[in-house]
Amino acid sequence: MTTSHTPSLTLTVETERTAIVVRVAGDLDYESCDELVSTVDGQLARWPRGGPGLTALRLDFAGLGAVDSMGLSALLTIRRRTDAAAIDLRLDERPPALQRLLEITGSLEHLTAPLEHLTAPFEDSHAGVQPGAG
Repeated sequence: MTTSHTPSLTLTVETERTAIVVRVAGDLDYESCDELVSTVDGQLARWPRGGPGLTALRLDFAGLGAVDSMGLSALLTIRRRTDAAAIDLRLDERPPALQRLLEITGSLEHLTAPLEHLTAPFEDSHAGVQPGAG
């Protein structure tokens, strides 16, 4: 007998004046990560044109259970989407398991950096250095 596992992820979406808040409850893993990305994509596409501009996407993880590498992959995908749309991504109420995953994978700074940091003019620290020179 094969038992089908129902994904244990609940997403609640709220809109604020210039932000979308997605409350994540349950496990963000292989079986549920596509649902989070799809929900975020749908919300970004529905933001009213001509109204106040969308400035932030807040993912609230107060209800997060487990998270695996596919959950991390989903967060990186969402970061690419928000960067492309010039929208701040905020990871609110990170539980210890998510915080640890972000730290050990080296993705904490990338996922939590303010938009200004990511859109600041690129400063080439190697300007004027010839290839092969010291």
